[in-house]
Amino acid sequence: MSTASQLPTAAGVHPGLQSLASFPLVEALYGRRSRRFARGSEIPDGPLAYRSEQAPQPLDELETMLVLSAVAGTTGWHAGITHNARYAPHMANYAGGAAGRTFPSAAGFHTSELLFTDDSGLYLLRTRDAGALVDPGAEEVTPELMVARHRAQVRRIADRRLHLPAQEPFIEGHNHWCVNRPGSLLAFPVGDLAQHMLQVLCYLTQNGAVLYDDVNGRPIPGVERFASLVDPSAAYPLSYLEQRAMTQLAAEQAAGCYAGALMLQGIGLGGWMFDGIDHLTVLGASDDPDVPGLGFRADVDARWAVPNPTGADGLFSALCPPHVADMSEAVELLCERKFGAGGPHNAGTPGPWKDSPAARGSAQPHGADFRACVALQAQYVLDTFGRFPGTVPSLHITTYLQAHHLDLAFYDEKFGPGAYLRTHAEHEQRWDGR
Repeated sequence: MSTASQLPTAAGVHPGLQSLASFPLVEALYGRRSRRFARGSEIPDGPLAYRSEQAPQPLDELETMLVLSAVAGTTGWHAGITHNARYAPHMANYAGGAAGRTFPSAAGFHTSELLFTDDSGLYLLRTRDAGALVDPGAEEVTPELMVARHRAQVRRIADRRLHLPAQEPFIEGHNHWCVNRPGSLLAFPVGDLAQHMLQVLCYLTQNGAVLYDDVNGRPIPGVERFASLVDPSAAYPLSYLEQRAMTQLAAEQAAGCYAGALMLQGIGLGGWMFDGIDHLTVLGASDDPDVPGLGFRADVDARWAVPNPTGADGLFSALCPPHVADMSEAVELLCERKFGAGGPHNAGTPGPWKDSPAARGSAQPHGADFRACVALQAQYVLDTFGRFPGTVPSLHITTYLQAHHLDLAFYDEKFGPGAYLRTHAEHEQRWDGR
């Protein structure tokens, strides 16, 4: 990330941050647009043909961290699922993470992390299990505080921008001229859909239901052994549940990118959220050795239409083989995340309630039979389809967010009034110190 200096005002307050603090939410909502023409861009032909006379200008560290903390920053402890009569007097034990972030996550599962790239390299922002890095009950949460608390969560993966050739099939044709170009910040949440689906199975078991293999037209063998926990006749189709899990995760990822897009309006940066980069390329399954993407492991199988990336150990990986021995180990690791130290259902984890230990400690841990029931169904899926989940990918990318400095001359020449906001018009003065 660029570390260009920021110019304070005489009072010591950065003029850009001062402007951001007073920028109305409704102006961000109503003024949000996809603004793709950055400094250094060129549209070679057509009615909007234009060549920028300005050099690409990377975001500095402050601008970068403001955008990233908007996409995936932690904002305190989330409140969990406060009541379900089926579990009373216990709290529901659905959540996978204890901290709330800038976007909602289905039942607090929180199975995604944010990666980003710019001219200086490729990075991971770890916030999924970082806990609450700010506490609105004890301090004023400001953009400055968010930036300060999230800097330490950035891990550098590579010292160069993620290589994505500006050609199909890597990037869709309408994005060749503008995506991942010099000066831009490209951020993208990657989700562990295997873990998300495991949490769906826990939810299902918690509510007395089981999976049914609708692809092969048969029940899951052995679930009848757990009749004290589940009703084998209360069965949900596997393909339906896996598609639902993927849409839940996609909503989580898109909401994060949308939060980042609103931040772009407040700072006065250009950019947009989109789905126009081949996710298999990014995840390391391009089948081109010169385009390794993130370098994640990706397996192939005659039963699958496309490769299945599962991640990289020590960086980010799906909670399924080959990164664990089997689905029993995956279930144990999931339960450790939920009920172990720092987990959302551990009495020792801080929280938003006046008696947080009592609230967190009231959730019932998953017992041995419960874990065995979930593991049996998950292992069946793995053995039958060769991967987990069986009909959707183990890792998932839906949405990308790009941020860059606009070339306002292009908009002044090619657009009528209202093409950009006052924050864009004032950005150079307030943020770049020019």
